[in-house]
Amino acid sequence: MRVVELAGIGPGPFAAMLLADLGADVVRVDRPGGQGLGIDPAHDVTNRNKRSVLVDLKSAAGPSAVLDLAARADILVEGYRPGVAERLGVGPEPCLARNPRLVYGRMTGWGQDGPLAHTAGHDIAYVAVTGALHLAGDPDRPPSPAANLLGDYAGGSLYLVTGVLAALHHARVHGRGQVVDAAIVDGTAHLTAMLHGMRSAGAWQDRRGANLLDGSAPFYGVYATSDGGHMAVGALEQRFYDAFAELLGLPAATAALREDPARWPELREAVAARFRTRTRTEWTGVFDGTDACVAPVLPLGGAAEHPHLAARGTLTGYEGVVQPAPAPRFSATPAALRRPPALPGAHTAEVARDWDAPALARAGDPPG
Repeated sequence: MRVVELAGIGPGPFAAMLLADLGADVVRVDRPGGQGLGIDPAHDVTNRNKRSVLVDLKSAAGPSAVLDLAARADILVEGYRPGVAERLGVGPEPCLARNPRLVYGRMTGWGQDGPLAHTAGHDIAYVAVTGALHLAGDPDRPPSPAANLLGDYAGGSLYLVTGVLAALHHARVHGRGQVVDAAIVDGTAHLTAMLHGMRSAGAWQDRRGANLLDGSAPFYGVYATSDGGHMAVGALEQRFYDAFAELLGLPAATAALREDPARWPELREAVAARFRTRTRTEWTGVFDGTDACVAPVLPLGGAAEHPHLAARGTLTGYEGVVQPAPAPRFSATPAALRRPPALPGAHTAEVARDWDAPALARAGDPPG
């Protein structure tokens, strides 16, 4: 499968990385001057397993080079504001004219239409209007953003990948490509489906700290340890809660407060007091291998050292950079890290040859 990625930042590159991890031949079309991410391209993990060509889309030869690639591709991914690809001469119309079977994936925050479609935005704004941001954080403090994982990557990249693969299946069956409009607001809202159902049934209150899964329950939350670390508790089911209470050392009468939500603050303080008596490492040892549903809260730099993640190779070192291994896993066609992050323009001549794209060959050579 051949994929053309018109370079950008955020969810588009991550979606193309996922396709590359799964084995697609992804060619990233970088522009002179880079994308402004602000890190050394050699460390931009979202560009792994790809090749890069350098094309100035504002030059006379630029659009022809991209159309040459689109004519030979299965999927094209772009993340410009609506109308920008059209103005550059590489929008859906000319691309599908060259290749009617092409799947043209469009990754934006607001989508291709609607009152905000042409305005700027970032993950936090997209998540905010869907109600998802309102869910996270203490009830007496402002909502807490989860970096840009929920909007950009969960609501954006993963929905784009799902969409283009579904459209590719359709194209291979029916011989017709199409445009996939993947908006972060749509995907993030879609992620809240279960909570909308719970709210409709009266099982979810539309305020933070008042629901089973948002920190209201003392048996589903995060607690500080004596050394400043934290432990995450998710002992929802009664049998798991019983194991948790026993291992934590809660008196039976205190553990029984679970049955009286009015006394949950008292139970929460008792649980917090117990966790403050030991370090995160000590509590990890207490709960390790049990069904108490308790885990240490690890920083990014410590995740690779967790025994379970280490045993599965969930994070791996490649070309000197610790990074997540490809996911998910396949029994017959395992994914692999094949290439380090593609440096801008490093493969222009190679791709022009492999894809038989003469317009790309004329568009420029790799730097240096």
